[in-house]
Amino acid sequence: MISKKKLAKLTASIGAVVFGIAATQAAANADTIYTVKSGDTLSSISYKFNKDNSLVNKIAQQNSIKDINKIYVGQRLVIKSDGEIQVAPSQTTTQKSTTTNDSQQSATSTVSGSDAAAKAWIANRESGGNYGATNGQYIGKYQLSASYLNGDYSAANQERVADQYVASRYGSWTAAQQHWIANGWY
Repeated sequence: MISKKKLAKLTASIGAVVFGIAATQAAANADTIYTVKSGDTLSSISYKFNKDNSLVNKIAQQNSIKDINKIYVGQRLVIKSDGEIQVAPSQTTTQKSTTTNDSQQSATSTVSGSDAAAKAWIANRESGGNYGATNGQYIGKYQLSASYLNGDYSAANQERVADQYVASRYGSWTAAQQHWIANGWY
């Protein structure tokens, strides 16, 4: 019988070998991992790699992106040397926010408990918690449509409008989180 300690070492060794092979294959194919930044769109990413918008639909299709106008700050895309694009495996766990003066603002919210946890979870997925994040027509920590914010992009207004939007559409942040999990958006 193998002890837990030996099993852990064996598993780690196998993982290192597999990772080494995967890293070697990626280097051989000259793949690029692109991390979505604030302000990026599928069109701008396509232009960066192909100097035109011809990859937009391919990016969306291969990444199961339902709304081509909605990608996430910190989302990682693998751009293959042959033009194929796939989501990097750690897309949802390695999101980072860009820090700007706007993103350092804080505001209070009226939600608590599991709704507060769900709200924080959604904010992390939408913008990495960054009040200054933009993605086409979507603005701020909760990636709300600019039309909902009426030109006031302050942290306090983003919090207030996000709470109103979720209450009217889903009833609670927990329900909005369940919708996000099922559909990749809220």
